[in-house]
Amino acid sequence: MQKTEVAKKIAEDLLKIGAIKLKPNEPFKWSSGWNSPIYCDNRLALSYPEVRTFIKEQLSAVIKAQFADVEAIAGVATAGIPQGALVADLLNLPFLYVRPTPKNHGMENLIEGKITPNQKVVLVEDLISTGGSSLKAAAALQKAGFNVQGMVAIFTYSFAIADENFEKENIKLVTLSNYPTLINVCEEKNIYSKTDIESLNNWRKSPETWKI
Repeated sequence: MQKTEVAKKIAEDLLKIGAIKLKPNEPFKWSSGWNSPIYCDNRLALSYPEVRTFIKEQLSAVIKAQFADVEAIAGVATAGIPQGALVADLLNLPFLYVRPTPKNHGMENLIEGKITPNQKVVLVEDLISTGGSSLKAAAALQKAGFNVQGMVAIFTYSFAIADENFEKENIKLVTLSNYPTLINVCEEKNIYSKTDIESLNNWRKSPETWKI
């Protein structure tokens, strides 16, 4: 299956199961204060075996194609943990995960799993917005001595700032699907009016100032 076909199928599946909700006229409010016409919760895919399996297989295929020397898989807490574990199992590779902050008890671990210096690792994330939290996880692995090969994710909002952040940190990012593909699917299926489609496209270009 071609990359564009995969992107389209993932977008269709996420819409179908309700993992992605679009409300161009009743926007969600993000913690950052931004208004957003989209809410994405890819964890719902875990409850749908057919969708879950397709995502697992496609993430694994991307890793084999783009990061052939990978030696371990790391999930980004929290939503990237189950996806990463599924991928690691399919690829028969060691798995670990990165917390957003260290535990406040016990060993106070930031990284859970065996730490092997210089081990080539690929991170698995469920969703990319600005890339901040994802890159923080990558930095934690690098600080611990891992050789971070790159990151794969299910979906990205395709913000320019995310591309800039990953490029700045020299971390390769590959995603299965993206916001422009999602909007194209909505347009093809006539789910929204032309005015709503235009508004949805404008949000991605300037999310911090977008209003209905």
